[in-house]
Amino acid sequence: MTDATSGAKGPDELRRQIERTRSELGNTVEELAGKADVKGRARARAADLRDKAGAMTVQLRSSAVQAGHTVQDRATHTGPRPVRGAVQAGLRHPRPVLVVGAAAGAVVAVGVLRRRHHHGHH
Repeated sequence: MTDATSGAKGPDELRRQIERTRSELGNTVEELAGKADVKGRARARAADLRDKAGAMTVQLRSSAVQAGHTVQDRATHTGPRPVRGAVQAGLRHPRPVLVVGAAAGAVVAVGVLRRRHHHGHH
């Protein structure tokens, strides 16, 4: 067996050492290139944040729908007449209610992502 200070014992071992060194150097160059690719890393991070925001939006919509059903059930069975009237109007015209709920969910999601991003850099 040889070590780095004694050198190779013959041409075959020298070739193996050269190949091993080339492979290690290639791996090092790939790692450095990946670290130097700031745009690529930024794109990957942005895609990750978009995915998280999308998932959070879906979750918020689901929660809003569930909460809406709970409020609807309670308001139709109990509560003051103005609340029942508002719930019934929302049932007759659900699209504006869903749009407002989705917009509120998106605002919350953006706020959460900004807060996480802000805290992550300090």
